[in-house]
Amino acid sequence: MKAIINTIILVLIPFAMQSQKKDKLPKSKVDYNSFLEISEEILQYREERLVSLEVFLEYMADENTVLLDTRSEAMYKKKHLKGAININFSDFTKQELEKHILSKDTRILIYCNNNIDGDLVHFATKMAPLALNIPTFINLYGYGYKNIYELSSLVSIKSNQLEFEGTSVK
Repeated sequence: MKAIINTIILVLIPFAMQSQKKDKLPKSKVDYNSFLEISEEILQYREERLVSLEVFLEYMADENTVLLDTRSEAMYKKKHLKGAININFSDFTKQELEKHILSKDTRILIYCNNNIDGDLVHFATKMAPLALNIPTFINLYGYGYKNIYELSSLVSIKSNQLEFEGTSVK
């Protein structure tokens, strides 16, 4: 009897292993180590691309510059910097970026909630290390856009230097 059970087990083990191999799914297309590598690669580069409000405004005046707002479409529609285009960060793909930013040489300006002070409804402050500017910069760079500049200033919503538009703007 023992010999019969051992024979059955020996016969069934290869089938069980084969079944496991068939059911095993491929690894996801998530590569955290590469994310860390690109983040490290652009550390100094990004530091050199942080610009003051004065420089940001000067660049905004150039018609060949894209002012990019990557917040949700709902928040963008309610209130955003005048002239900004919206590409929701979660919609970033090669095709989506190419649809809105025609050349990888285009100057791109980015800002986020953490650049605007005093409007917690439309520009709710994020934890500093989780500010949307950081992944936006990394993703743009990773998709081949290198002419990126990021607003480094914290600007009061009451400042007359920035102009806003949207459904919530009076």
